[in-house]
Amino acid sequence: MEERRIVGAGTSEMAWQAWHGLHRLPRTTLGSLVPSSRRTVMVSPHPDDEILATGGLLAMLAGDSTEVCVVAVTDGGASHPGSLRWPAPLLAARRRTESLEGLALLGLAAQTRHALEIPDGQVQAHMRTITCWLKSFLRPDDVVLSTWERDGHPDHEASARATAMACASTGARHIQVPVWMWHWASPLDIRVPWRRMVRLPLTVDALSRKKRAVAAHRTQLEPQDTGRCAVLEPTATARMMRPFEFFILPA
Repeated sequence: MEERRIVGAGTSEMAWQAWHGLHRLPRTTLGSLVPSSRRTVMVSPHPDDEILATGGLLAMLAGDSTEVCVVAVTDGGASHPGSLRWPAPLLAARRRTESLEGLALLGLAAQTRHALEIPDGQVQAHMRTITCWLKSFLRPDDVVLSTWERDGHPDHEASARATAMACASTGARHIQVPVWMWHWASPLDIRVPWRRMVRLPLTVDALSRKKRAVAAHRTQLEPQDTGRCAVLEPTATARMMRPFEFFILPA
């Protein structure tokens, strides 16, 4: 079995769209995912994951006046190793600004965002801190979103596990969202829980807001001064700009 490695261009969006199984995944509705009057909490490992994973959903919730909170686990300061233009402290500050700009484009206020300031790349080592914070923050009737526990990125997976433990303790509903899975997996990949996955159609306005919010994360979209490619290359963003968002429901 191939490792879940985030290297190269990954599986193209053309390959995903050509797979009939993607279009046969059950449709869900906004009300089914987030019942009326329930608070939504998105646990985002890095600044931009909340947009890539659930930007359309968050825009729709903002338009519906649903209470939304975004928990920013890390500041994203490790995305440009060795960069002279973006040393970690400067990059972290810039990414916080990008995150707030992106949320504003979705229709969400700055007060929506709660920063835990865990060091980027070290979420696994701070899982207990994250879990404890979430336990004190979550309500039993919250709908809590996180990246997927098998997403392939260590921070994504550790954030999901911490969220799962906090939800199990508080009774909140935990829904997971694949981000990098679309990169390393392929159609019919048996490592992916397709039977628990649903897709949410996005409104035209929500998709437009999501695209503008992704564009706000300029540090991630531009080639790095070290010669590395952009963190989010066009092949990656194409997989997240669909008119649907995909969610893995609890077992």
